[in-house]
Amino acid sequence: MAAVPGTTAGEPAAGAAASGATPDVPAVAEVGVGPWEGPWPEGDHWDPELLREGDRRNVVDQYRYWRHEAIVADLDSRRHDFHVAIENWQHDFNIGTVVRTANAFLAREVHIIGRRRWNRRGAMVTDRYQHVRHHPTVTDFVAWARGEGLAVIAVDLFPDSQQLETFDLPRRCVLVFGQEGPGLSEEVHRAADATLSIEQYGSTRSINAGSAAAIAMHAWIRRHPFGQRP
Repeated sequence: MAAVPGTTAGEPAAGAAASGATPDVPAVAEVGVGPWEGPWPEGDHWDPELLREGDRRNVVDQYRYWRHEAIVADLDSRRHDFHVAIENWQHDFNIGTVVRTANAFLAREVHIIGRRRWNRRGAMVTDRYQHVRHHPTVTDFVAWARGEGLAVIAVDLFPDSQQLETFDLPRRCVLVFGQEGPGLSEEVHRAADATLSIEQYGSTRSINAGSAAAIAMHAWIRRHPFGQRP
C-alpha cells in the first residue's frame, strides 16, 4: 500500500496549533487516516467512499480503505480452530468485551447461549467482523458442538476443575464461560468434556468473566500457533 496521510498514536491532530491547543491541554490524536493521496489503487477490495473521504474505523493498518466485506472474507480465510461461548441468562455486560477479544485472537465464532440480545457497546464495533451465533438453550449449544466435533471446555471454579495452566488445550474446541456472578450453569458443567480454572493468588474468589475469557483464549494461542506445551 502506498504511503497515506493521517496521524498515529502520540502525534497531535492536524490543525491542533491553529485551533488554539496549548501545552497544558494536549490535542486529541485523530483516529485513522484521511483521503487517499495520489492515483487510486486497483482491486475489488478497496472501498471508493473510504478512499475519497478517509478511513476512521478501528481497524489495523493492513485493512485501511478496504471494504467491510473484503475484511471479513480475509479474516475468514485464516480464522483459528477455537470457538468461544458465553451464557447470557441475565443480560451479561461482559459479552461485548468477550467478542472484542475473540476478534483480536481471531476465534472462528462467538456463541451466545440464552438471551439473544446483548450489550454491544463493549465490542467496539468488532462484532461487525466477528461471526456471532445464538443458541437458545444449553441443549441446543451442546448438540451443535457435538455435531461439529468440538471439545466443550468449560472455564469456571468447580471442585473438579483442572488448572488451565497445565491443561493441554485441544486444537478444535469451544471455550465456554459463565456470566458475572453466578458463573457457568450446572448444565454446561455436566456436558463439558473438561472444566478448567485459572490459578489465582489474591483475596478475591474470582476474576471478571471478560478477563477470564481473554486469559483462556491467549492460552490457546500460546499452545497452538506458538506450539508452547503446558
